[in-house]
Amino acid sequence: MNALTKISVTGLTAASFALTAGVAMAAKVKGPKEKCFGISKAGENDCGNLSGTHSCQGQATVDYAIDEWQFVPKGTCSSTVVTDAEGHAHKGLTKAEAKAMLAKK
Repeated sequence: MNALTKISVTGLTAASFALTAGVAMAAKVKGPKEKCFGISKAGENDCGNLSGTHSCQGQATVDYAIDEWQFVPKGTCSSTVVTDAEGHAHKGLTKAEAKAMLAKK
């Protein structure tokens, strides 16, 4: 294999892993789902953020960022609460709530 072929194979392998991870993340919520903001750990968001700094799943760089989201079963976001390592609770936010909080910053 020449260097170009190795680079191409490596790139295709990485792309297929990324696609598989995206399908796996979306598949963990069965049935109807909704976007829930502010509950994702770094690298565990399901797609692009509200701020527009990225457009793909798994690219969140900060835990529980208001502009990052994950799918949750439909109707459960407002009651979703995750607790971080320091014991701080992070309540799930609708898109409108997340936008409003970002606008205050």
